[in-house]
Order: sequence, then structure tokens, then C-alpha cells
Amino acid sequence: MIVIFIDSVENFLQFIGKRVMNEIFYEFNEIKSQTDLLSKNNMEIILHFLAKIENNLILYETKQTIVKTKNSDMDTQLVALQKIISQVDESLVLVKGKIREIFLSYSS
Repeated sequence: MIVIFIDSVENFLQFIGKRVMNEIFYEFNEIKSQTDLLSKNNMEIILHFLAKIENNLILYETKQTIVKTKNSDMDTQLVALQKIISQVDESLVLVKGKIREIFLSYSS
């Protein structure tokens, strides 16, 4: 398997035509800031999809940092991201999951 990290969501979406399924998997990763522990934390949203070229599986991955404050809602961020992805292809769906779930989903 080959893993390709793409530096931005916009560039990530340029490779979406190579995917083997309509799901784009995402996961959140909290980045704790030692300087400002009370008011906000940064969150990374990590996006993955699988592609296949000949006999090789390729995992495309990107991440984006989101500032999370007390009043912010991650669901709102996901809806905004889903709208961007739907502009590329309406059949694409965001699915919460990690790399393991991607492989299980593809193999079944």
C-alpha cells in the first residue's frame, strides 16, 4: 500500500476521481496548546480515501486545523466540509472512521 499525504483539502479533492468508493473517511485529533489551556484548542480533521491503480492500493490523506472554542460545534464544521465535497461530486459522503475501517469497508 502507498500512502500519499496531500497538503490541502483543495488539492486532496483534485485526486477524488481515483477513489474506489464514495466514502471519504474522517477523524478528529485534538491538538492541546500548552499556552492557552482554558479558552480554545485546535482540532485537526483528517480526511482519507482509498484509490487503486493496477494492483496497488493507495491511501490519500490530508488534514486541516480547525480552531475549537467553547461555543464552536464540530457538526457545523462537518456540514461545511460536506458542502465543499458535494460540489466536487454529489455522491461523496463523509463517514467517521479510521484507516482500519476504510480497509474493512473496502474488503467487504
